[in-house]
Amino acid sequence: MIYFDLFCVSIKQDYKISAMLNLILFGPPGSGKGTQAAKLVEKYGLLHISTGDLFRSEIDNQTALGMEAKSFMDKGQLVPDSVTIGMLKNKVLANPEVNGYIFDGFPRTIAQSEALDDLLEELGQPITALIALEVEEEEIVARLLERGKTSGRPDDADESVIRKRIAVYLAQTTPVYEYYQQHEKSVSIKGMGTIEDIFHALCTEIDRHL
Repeated sequence: MIYFDLFCVSIKQDYKISAMLNLILFGPPGSGKGTQAAKLVEKYGLLHISTGDLFRSEIDNQTALGMEAKSFMDKGQLVPDSVTIGMLKNKVLANPEVNGYIFDGFPRTIAQSEALDDLLEELGQPITALIALEVEEEEIVARLLERGKTSGRPDDADESVIRKRIAVYLAQTTPVYEYYQQHEKSVSIKGMGTIEDIFHALCTEIDRHL
């Protein structure tokens, strides 16, 4: 079974481009997406937007959208896509100087993908490509079990829980990959090997879109 870190790409000002290229980042726990996202941000001058961080910021600042999101979260309900999109739009508009964006944790469904596409089209910054890092299931399990020795997280130490988490991830994100594939925007890259080897493969694919 294969797992994906999903990427839709963005760029640095050093490159001569006429439009921004935008990135969506997904990956199961232990896939190394955080490491690769940080390196992409540094190299290409992107803004990393995590929906989890976005929720916390909006709630801590007691914004209208934050309070609306909190009202759903307090009842154990999912935050409506419209609220999340509103937060994403505010974040994007507040950072016009960046070369592009890494969206982390969104979209997770086809409906969310369509909503994000509508937002970016409205802003004249459509998604250009989606890159999927392929990582074998057993590698993901091994990485998480190793991380569990020091992370202190019980969900990193139980193999059955790990496999369930990955199954949920796949169920949510495989349709997203297929959605962008239908729009001829999906490319797969092997996510096995050293951090630098994987990063080099990502950059090679990104640079192909310049």
